Amino acid sequence: MRPAQPRRTECTTGRGADSASRGSQTMTHDPARSGAIAAELRSRIIGGQLPPGARIRQEEIAAEFGVSRIPIREALRALADAGLVTLIPSTGAWVTELSLEECREVYLMRERLEPLLLSLAMPTHAPESHAEFVHLAEAVEAADAPGEFLERDRDFHRSIMAAPGADRLSKTVDRLWNLSHYYRRRLLVLQASSRKGDIFAEHRMILRAIEIGDVESAEAVMAAHIRHTRRLVESSPQLFERD
Repeated sequence: MRPAQPRRTECTTGRGADSASRGSQTMTHDPARSGAIAAELRSRIIGGQLPPGARIRQEEIAAEFGVSRIPIREALRALADAGLVTLIPSTGAWVTELSLEECREVYLMRERLEPLLLSLAMPTHAPESHAEFVHLAEAVEAADAPGEFLERDRDFHRSIMAAPGADRLSKTVDRLWNLSHYYRRRLLVLQASSRKGDIFAEHRMILRAIEIGDVESAEAVMAAHIRHTRRLVESSPQLFERD
C-alpha cells in the first residue's frame, strides 16, 4: 500500500454543538467503548462516508464520543489490524488507500486463499447448512442498494467459508475483503447491474458444488468468481481517482 496522503475529506463530528462539551468530559477507559467507536468508524469507512485517503483526527472523534484519546487509539489500532486504517507514527491516521496495482495484488491473493478456505470448510458443513447457504444467496439477489448488496454478499462468502481450525487464514481473507471493499463498491456503482447476473450464476454454481460435495469444482468456481471481478477492476482505473 502506498503511504496515505492527506486529502480534503476528514473525519468530522456528527453530533452538533454538544460535541465540544462532551469532548471536555473525563471518562475512564472502557474496552466496550473503544469497540463501539471502532464499529462506528468501520461503518463509515465501509459505507464510503470516509473514503480512502481521508484523515481521521483523534481529537474530533474524542469530542464526538465524549471520551479521551485512549479508546480512540485502541479503536484505530483495531481498524489498522483489519486493514481499514493506515497509522503513520507521529503523523496520524488515514483510511487505507490502494493503487490499482495494489488492489490487483489483493485480488490475486483472494483468488488463491478463498478457494483454499472453502475447501477446508466444506468437509465441516452440516447437512442442514445448505438451506442456510441458499437463503443467504437469495438475500444477495434480493439486495438492491450497493451497500446492502455487498454486505449480503460478504455474509454469503463468510458462511460457506467458515472453517473451524483455520482462524489465521480466515482473518487474512477478511482483511483482504476490507482492503478491496471500497473499490468493489465503486465498481458496482460503475457497472450498475451488468455484473450482478454473473455473480448470481456463479453463486449458484458454488452452491451446487457444495451440495454434491465436489471440492475441486467448488474451488475452481470460487477462483473464477473472484478472477472476474479482478479483471473488471484492472480495466477500471477510474476507480482509483480521488473525487
